[in-house]
Amino acid sequence: MQAEAEQGPDAERARIDALVEAAREFGQRGWTPATSGNYSVRLDDGGILVTRSGADKRKLQRADLMRLDAEGRPQEDARPSAETLLHVQIYRRDPSAQAVLHVHSPAATVMSRRSIAAGKLRLENYELLKALRGIDTHAAAVELPIVANDQDMTRLAAAVQPWLERPGALPAYLIEGHGIYTWGSSVAEAARHLEALDFILECELLETR
Repeated sequence: MQAEAEQGPDAERARIDALVEAAREFGQRGWTPATSGNYSVRLDDGGILVTRSGADKRKLQRADLMRLDAEGRPQEDARPSAETLLHVQIYRRDPSAQAVLHVHSPAATVMSRRSIAAGKLRLENYELLKALRGIDTHAAAVELPIVANDQDMTRLAAAVQPWLERPGALPAYLIEGHGIYTWGSSVAEAARHLEALDFILECELLETR
């Protein structure tokens, strides 16, 4: 994945290029079938660049991204992802967030269904937990939130909000039957969170077979 500069016009271009590259990579892994999934980056002016509704993430190009203001209002004549509100919610809650990634990987989708009754999934003693922000040992235990799916984005965001407000909350959550959201201070960090959690979820899935 391309390196991302920290600030200025070059940083913004690098963030966008990194997002496009990550989208294509995750699409090739089969994590965004049938135009599913959505991605965004925060812009230097506080706005958001998000994937257009219906864009094929496996072949994503810069033209498949559209500009929104900080409140999620479109700034051009196109339709953004139906889940734009969830991206806006994350950026509001986490000022350090510069990228949000959402995929429908099989492991995340299945484990979200299996564990929805508990409302969370406890993950512990995995080496790859160290790939998550703020964790520096495998001897850790984290709770990955799971919320019920809902076509009403306002209700869905309301279900997510309490988890976002918890001290030490993971930069990730699952939606039942719908996959995983992750975010980070760069596209690279958000992607690292996504890859680590998907690997761990795959391990959990294998253990329960």
